[in-house]
Amino acid sequence: MRSIIYVYILIIVTILSSCTKNYDSINIDPNRPKSVTPGVMLGQLQYRIVSSTVRASRNFTHEIMQVDAPRSSPDGLGLHRYVINPGAALWTTLYNYLTDVQDIIDISTSLKEDNYRAIGLIYRSWIFSILTDCYGDVPFSDALKGTQGVLSPKFDTQKEIYTQILKDLDTANAIINTSKALTYGGDQMYNANTVTSSVNAGMIKWKKFANSLRLRLLLRLLKRDGELPVRTEIQRMLASSTIFPLITSNSDEGIFRFPGTYPYYNPYYNERQLEWRDGTYFTTFFINKLNTDNDPRRTIWARTVTVNGQQVYRGIESGYPSTTEYLVGANSSYNDAMKTATNLGVMLTYSEVEFILAELALRGFSTGKTVKQHYENGINASMVQWGLTTPTGFLSQPTIAFNDLGTFDNKLEQIMLQKYIAYFFVDYQSWFEKRRTGFPILPRGTGIPAANVFPSRCPYPTYLQSLNPASLNNAISSMGGDNSNIKVWWEK
Repeated sequence: MRSIIYVYILIIVTILSSCTKNYDSINIDPNRPKSVTPGVMLGQLQYRIVSSTVRASRNFTHEIMQVDAPRSSPDGLGLHRYVINPGAALWTTLYNYLTDVQDIIDISTSLKEDNYRAIGLIYRSWIFSILTDCYGDVPFSDALKGTQGVLSPKFDTQKEIYTQILKDLDTANAIINTSKALTYGGDQMYNANTVTSSVNAGMIKWKKFANSLRLRLLLRLLKRDGELPVRTEIQRMLASSTIFPLITSNSDEGIFRFPGTYPYYNPYYNERQLEWRDGTYFTTFFINKLNTDNDPRRTIWARTVTVNGQQVYRGIESGYPSTTEYLVGANSSYNDAMKTATNLGVMLTYSEVEFILAELALRGFSTGKTVKQHYENGINASMVQWGLTTPTGFLSQPTIAFNDLGTFDNKLEQIMLQKYIAYFFVDYQSWFEKRRTGFPILPRGTGIPAANVFPSRCPYPTYLQSLNPASLNNAISSMGGDNSNIKVWWEK
């Protein structure tokens, strides 16, 4: 009997051992990556980042810059009345993305994949430039070291942040290999995943993006020339288009084009009518400018309303009294086609680069073209960006034609007004540029309290008072306060 029991035990042990033999190998999914690569992370990150900045452009910038205004705001608050609440959503969202960007940089560095590293440096520079331009001093050098035990990162000054950003973009430009494909794929913006005839057209575009972003940021720092070699760096870049190629056509521009397939939809794809157009209308400042110029971009961006039997584009006052409430559907709001537009993921455009060059030419830099040529190129490029052709005679209209005989401020105002229009759905840039130049000149709404001034920054998120109080207080002391009237370093 005992021998029979032993036989049974032996049989069971044999069966169990054979069941677990090669267990690890047969349970590996051949369709899943065995390790995290830069390519696995890149495409999803590109989509998520630009989706958040597209939403920020409408929810924040369009209101503060009088592109649109809410139908009603009885509480007397609102961005259109120059009231900015502590910006927790922006802070949290962008720092979350930065952890993924840093992973791409670290992994690509260990794999000796310089093209991924360059793309990571470009994204990190772009995100940090937005953060510091919104808040001023922010965690930078210690910001992404949580796994190393740095849980209370110091706040770097904006000067320190910009110094490193400019170096990082220089590095990205230098290490890009335009004859090598991205080993692990994943690039959904420029499709730098393949090489044709020994040329990676996508990495050439990344190179142009890096330099165009660097030129944007150098122009922003022009008041700080001397503290940093701003003019020297601009001249160095303009002197060699071979070493520092810029975006020179609409095909180069930094736009994440939403594929329109799951899960990469335009972030407004499922937006309800109430949120999309019934609660917000274009302002008279913005829509009347388009009306005066008979600007064809309004047909893409806005809906008409019926007034006295005619289809017209009509706006509302920005900064109106809190007792005002506009009727639903009585004014122009966003065109429904914009909810599925594939080209809404804008980061940096050819139009912007031409307006940058127009201003630089106005300031005496050698750009190879006249101020007027860059100005007109910028308008034309914006039209093409939105699938349009500049109408015959559009550039010669009195309200558009570049005034070569005007004063410096007259010319700068013209450039900045058209740049502002072309910044439609471009994160926070028109707000930053208004703070830098004072243009465009926005009318002051009758409902804006006298004490409210145009905001220069976002206050820090309130949760930092408990999570990182010492570093936060040092930053507030360094900046001179923590309200929306405090000017950041480059604006002073």
